[in-house]
Amino acid sequence: MTTTTSDLDATWFIDADHPDVRAFARTAVADATTDVERVSALFVAVRDHLRYDPYAVDLRPEAMRASAVLASDRSWCVPKATLLTAALRAEGIPARVGFADVRNHLSTPTLAERMGTDVFMWHGYTEVRVGDATHKITPAFNRELCERFGVEPLDYDGTGDALLHAFDGEGRRHMEYIRDRGTYDDLPLEEMAAELAAAYPQYGSLEGGADVHDEGFHGA
Repeated sequence: MTTTTSDLDATWFIDADHPDVRAFARTAVADATTDVERVSALFVAVRDHLRYDPYAVDLRPEAMRASAVLASDRSWCVPKATLLTAALRAEGIPARVGFADVRNHLSTPTLAERMGTDVFMWHGYTEVRVGDATHKITPAFNRELCERFGVEPLDYDGTGDALLHAFDGEGRRHMEYIRDRGTYDDLPLEEMAAELAAAYPQYGSLEGGADVHDEGFHGA
């Protein structure tokens, strides 16, 4: 990741200049003294601020802005990655939104039937630069959800990526990254929404969310 101005700027979706986003970021890093500590604090803040819910999909542009995501109490991987990217930029830390396709080996029957596949396209993550290091981090699964399913929540310690769990708490294969779609300086919503609608026509409306309970961990 070569840092450019766009990796620090506010955009329409990654509205890092929004006062609520800035306040959220400032509160999260209050006790941090190094960039690694600041990234770690922001990662945890976004990870646990929003309960992960793979059914809470609302692809309206106004719902996908970081400031709107911040105002929610649950969300899915892409909005959470967008919010983390915005919070990092608000603190002057270069960051981009990234996407990958992942195979979910433990997808629940309900979710698998609704999607028609165990491959989740356009899983969202954040690419962050700290010093000379570039890492991919995803704040998707909140601590409470991880603890319920017997896995350690992801953390960022500055030594490497923090991506979705390859195995669950019982040692079973969980998430497998099968395609990296690269990174963007802003959310490519139009492209993403068109591909999701084509790939998952049986998923139902992508406007608005639906309730999810314990099976939520096995989404992406």
